[in-house]
Amino acid sequence: MATHQRRIGLTGGIATGKSTVAQLLQARFAVPVLDADLYAREALAPGTAGSQAVVARFGTQVLVPRLGEDGGAEGAEADPAETLDRRALGRLVFSDPVERRWLEGLVHPLVRQRFTQELAGLAEEPAVVLMIPLLFEAGLESLCSEIWLVDCEPAEQRARLLARDGTTAADADARIAAQWPLERKRSLADVLIDNRQGAESLASQLGRALGLEATGERR
Repeated sequence: MATHQRRIGLTGGIATGKSTVAQLLQARFAVPVLDADLYAREALAPGTAGSQAVVARFGTQVLVPRLGEDGGAEGAEADPAETLDRRALGRLVFSDPVERRWLEGLVHPLVRQRFTQELAGLAEEPAVVLMIPLLFEAGLESLCSEIWLVDCEPAEQRARLLARDGTTAADADARIAAQWPLERKRSLADVLIDNRQGAESLASQLGRALGLEATGERR
């Protein structure tokens, strides 16, 4: 591993702007970003053991419906290579803490394994960002040398989630409530990234936090 590699845990609440910050870190500062959500999707991809475990627990209600010849949804037995309906799965787990913990127990170890693999390939990078929405909830702090929290007002967070996902207000509230509140996370972060003022303000904050200028070049 590179000496004193900075492993920046990038976290925040749902819809606070983590992806925007990650894109800026890559585009303006050339810092590699590893995405826990991507690895979680891979863990539940069609045909994987993770996907099969989910179908075994929840049944075909969490599969994307197949269309029959008449255009209607078929009621056939589940094909192990079929795609999970992530929204349907989300509605189930965000409304039931027991099922959410079961799913997290399935996915989080696989995500941690993928981080370990990817970090090994980036050992010579001076800094790497680990974008982990549930960093605190999943107990993944040990992967990071420092933690940055993307912060905004709770009302803005809720509005962004409703606009982004087109979900119902009840579903949005359930998803936000399933995570630790931002107030709790703020006290645990090393750096607060204020996402209330727009992209240029974000870039300036990131440059200061990295000790770099927002030119795309490392110091």
